[in-house]
Amino acid sequence: MFLRCYPRHKDGKTHRYWSLVETRRVHGGRVVQRPVLYLGEINDSQRDAWRKTIEVFEDGAAQARTLALFPEDRGPEVPDEAVVQIRLRDLTVRRPRQWGACWLACQLYEQLGLDAFWAARLAASRKGTRWDLILQALTAYRLIDPGTEWRLHRQWFAASAMPDLLGAGFELAEIHKLYRCLDRLLPHKRALFAHLQTRWQDLFNARYDILLYDLTSTYFESDPPDDPHDKRRFGYSRDKRSDCVQVLVALVITPEGFPLAYEVLSGNVTDNRTLRLFLRQIERQYGKAERIWLMDRGIPTEATLEQMRASDPPVRYLVGTPKGRLSQLEATLLGQPWQQVRDGIEVKLLPQTEDVYVLARSERRVAKERAMRRKQLKRLWRRLHQLQGMRLTRDRLLLKLGAARQRWPAAWRVVQVTAATDGRLIFALDRAKLRQVRRREGRYLLRTNLADREPATLWELYMRLVQVEDAFKVLKGDLAVRPIHHQLLPRIEAHIFVAFLAYALHATLRRRLRDLAPGLTSRAVLETFQRIQMVDVHLPTTDGREVILSRYRQPEPEVALLLHQLRLTLPVQPPPRLTVPQALVT
Repeated sequence: MFLRCYPRHKDGKTHRYWSLVETRRVHGGRVVQRPVLYLGEINDSQRDAWRKTIEVFEDGAAQARTLALFPEDRGPEVPDEAVVQIRLRDLTVRRPRQWGACWLACQLYEQLGLDAFWAARLAASRKGTRWDLILQALTAYRLIDPGTEWRLHRQWFAASAMPDLLGAGFELAEIHKLYRCLDRLLPHKRALFAHLQTRWQDLFNARYDILLYDLTSTYFESDPPDDPHDKRRFGYSRDKRSDCVQVLVALVITPEGFPLAYEVLSGNVTDNRTLRLFLRQIERQYGKAERIWLMDRGIPTEATLEQMRASDPPVRYLVGTPKGRLSQLEATLLGQPWQQVRDGIEVKLLPQTEDVYVLARSERRVAKERAMRRKQLKRLWRRLHQLQGMRLTRDRLLLKLGAARQRWPAAWRVVQVTAATDGRLIFALDRAKLRQVRRREGRYLLRTNLADREPATLWELYMRLVQVEDAFKVLKGDLAVRPIHHQLLPRIEAHIFVAFLAYALHATLRRRLRDLAPGLTSRAVLETFQRIQMVDVHLPTTDGREVILSRYRQPEPEVALLLHQLRLTLPVQPPPRLTVPQALVT
């Protein structure tokens, strides 16, 4: 990097503007130069009519001073204490740090009104600790580059521009303060849900008449707890980590992906025991209304569905049904005609006394499930032939058959396997079972009390349930909510609380992208903004002091285009600081 001067003649005067420029070698061996930082004008004269002045904060001063900067080789005509001469040849650039994504996270945080929300609820301590700013740093960290609190303390905070954006120093990242901030969050969970619901309604005219509900699990790489009331328990793991204790996270979101509420449940709770809690919570928080609940199979029980139908006003639902119900209704459904709702999608309607059953068939899903079954069947068949040629005891043969069954479960269901007492293996294709499986491939049965809706509408409603899966994917992937390393239950729940806050920012950005920059994802935008770095430009003066200019880099064309599309304007550069070397102070 080097310093470049851009002279400009205006009104009979010569102005000199300075930029920090870097050199890059491109394809073909050519060398190009790109401005990185614009430093502005440094005076050539002291004429008051056009002298360039800047506001500078001096160390220890409560207010800014107005100073004029002159290069060392062009001093002022008259000595003036408001004049500072700098040595351009000794200019240094220090502390490169990530600024763009941090600034975008703070913008989203302010758009949701979370700065004012938490400032009113997390008051500063007697020692001046700003718990609200610590929470903002935790949320931005979880959104941009998630990790442990220890990593934030030791590495990330110093490598980011969060101190510049929050107007505070490293005291926000002190490790014990990070943990104590988590201890203050949970009492405000209900108030946060209501605040976010109001903000999304104001910003995007969000509606809450359709709610999506599902559960997921998140695991701990730790020993099982001794406390019998602890929520960390072994259970069915959706993360394929049955060797680890876990908790369940139940989430309610809108079809646009806005999260409305969540709960942390014990890791061994079955899905069908969780819905009643959320029905009461949503009704208590948002009042009674004719909402439509979309859920996957296994969550609602017959008793819960009866309660939803009997409520006043009745609660509408559209849920998946277990495969056993399809077996019970299969004979009746065979006589119903197929109705095409769109290309490749057909449905059958079967009205019953209380509900309407909808059998859906997708050509693409048929092709996908059939290809998966054939692939598994070929591999299982090859493995069975291998086992048939081995000389094994019956016990060893059963162990290997169990491993094959676990590896290829879809193919195992259509094969009859017998292990004789003498160790021989006999297997054959179950053609009746295969015909039944072929009839059901690509089909799923839905159940609803929305009897007045068209089949196409019901199918499109149920397809919105993928938004919950996307939310869990973001929580576990982009926001890295798992694995959890905390040991205290309140901090475990607070860790998930911070992840919920970060997901609220993520959903807000995704909603804005849908209108202003369709096709882009929230993660792609954050990674693009990370290219904007901030550095400290140190300009030594002739009297032993230093002028420090904290400057973010000029956006690259791609970033500038994204700023234009999102209708965002970068803030003004921070004011310079004038420091006195420690040697002069002593």
